[in-house]
Amino acid sequence: MTTHTVVVFAFDGVRLLDVSAPLEVFGTAGAGYGVRVCTPDGRDVRTSAGLRIGADLAAGAVDRADTLVVPGAVDPARCAAVAPTVAGLAGRAGRVASVCTGAFALAAAGLLAGRRATTHWEHAAELARRYPEVTVAPDAIHVRDGEVWTSAGVTAGIDLCLALLEEDRGPAAARAVARDLVVFLQRPGGQSQFSAVSRIPPTGHPVVRPLLDAVVADPAADHGVAALARRAGVSPRHLARLFREQVGATPSDCVERVRVEAARMLLEAGAGVTGAAARGGFGSDESLRRAFARHVGVTPSAYLARFRTAGAQTVSGS
Repeated sequence: MTTHTVVVFAFDGVRLLDVSAPLEVFGTAGAGYGVRVCTPDGRDVRTSAGLRIGADLAAGAVDRADTLVVPGAVDPARCAAVAPTVAGLAGRAGRVASVCTGAFALAAAGLLAGRRATTHWEHAAELARRYPEVTVAPDAIHVRDGEVWTSAGVTAGIDLCLALLEEDRGPAAARAVARDLVVFLQRPGGQSQFSAVSRIPPTGHPVVRPLLDAVVADPAADHGVAALARRAGVSPRHLARLFREQVGATPSDCVERVRVEAARMLLEAGAGVTGAAARGGFGSDESLRRAFARHVGVTPSAYLARFRTAGAQTVSGS
């Protein structure tokens, strides 16, 4: 079997899990893969977790990589700073993949121009703003556009590498590694499942903040616009204006996001769809299903189901 060379590029401030994900997946896949870690100058680097990572070679010493993996950092600016090195490595690679905010390095290197890509949900808007030539898919776990792959935050690097493995060796090989690592072969839904509440911007406004806290504390209570307005002592129109100014969404949308998050947690705790709908504040199973599909991208019953393929969202024609 011809050895497939995977080069993982590490740099100071890189996230440890972004680096370890490809090492674990391709290392577990075993014979046929040669995995090496390169750094800008061949010296050890320190991760954001404080752990030192040893280098196999310097970036300049990489002759060829069948797959180049570019991890991310907590601060996307660190990734953009290593773009020249990434550009050089990409020119000697068959396919290029980024984990988390590593997409910023690819974008700064010009590798995502005219392509569709994703990154950590928290930084997706920033990626789109900084690089308008990139079509950002903020909810995707990973995206393939030609021979360039990008993935969501941190542990999504495992999903990405399983998809790369599946492309190389087929679903059975990827499924075997997923079982060994005790992870989904393809996790259900998109990034929004992790950020339904987190995507509501923080606010300390004396009217809006107490209302949001009350919704989180008891999602099943009456949180209609009229009820919220009465509780705050303002008119429904003024309340809607405050919510738009403070969190960029309507009161109803914020309530629905919180209820979806509550239902998600109930489902994970073992509740049935009917129980999650009732305790989450939805009037019926169907109401929960529609809201869940809007915010999470899958139905409640499919949320915890294993998918049978690790295929990325692929751009048509790629």
